[in-house]
Amino acid sequence: MSDDDALAFTESLIHLRQHVSPKRLVEPGPSAQQLKLIFEAAAAAPDHGLLVPWRFVLIPAAQRPTLGEMFAAALTERDPTASAEQVADARAKAQRGAVLLLCVADLSERDPDTPSHERLVSLGCAIQNMMLTAQAMGFGAGLSSGQGLASEALRHGFRLGNGEIAVCFVSFGTVVSAKPRRERPAPDQFVTTLGGA
Repeated sequence: MSDDDALAFTESLIHLRQHVSPKRLVEPGPSAQQLKLIFEAAAAAPDHGLLVPWRFVLIPAAQRPTLGEMFAAALTERDPTASAEQVADARAKAQRGAVLLLCVADLSERDPDTPSHERLVSLGCAIQNMMLTAQAMGFGAGLSSGQGLASEALRHGFRLGNGEIAVCFVSFGTVVSAKPRRERPAPDQFVTTLGGA
């Protein structure tokens, strides 16, 4: 690949990628075949020890109400005084995004030679691979998280095992409205040289 080709690739995929809120990701989302390609891209992530220390849980449309109940339970778990309106808002969040999945990291002690931070890096790379693949297909993508991810309601609902943590949700879909491209930091803001001044 020439430098010009590499520049065109990064400009079209990497630099143009931006976070899109789930409420701005509408149908149509990726098809089953496109999702297969997106998940195959995740499998190309760096993985020290070949542990596959992550998994993804796809939430089909028929299960969105169940997720809404998990969100409502998670809210009342951490705030028993939450109003009916707040609980309804929590439920409604489950309906956002054309395609929605939960990203789960396995930080258990099954391989002490691969520390938890490396496993989280692997998950992050898998997520980025998926988002860039979705971008190449013409879809938008966004991450969402929150305090509810650590709740017993979500742990139980998603059957998280010992050592597993829910890290974030990823949404894919057609971008209904785009925000202006955000300014990226310049490399000299985050790159230094060992031994340099």
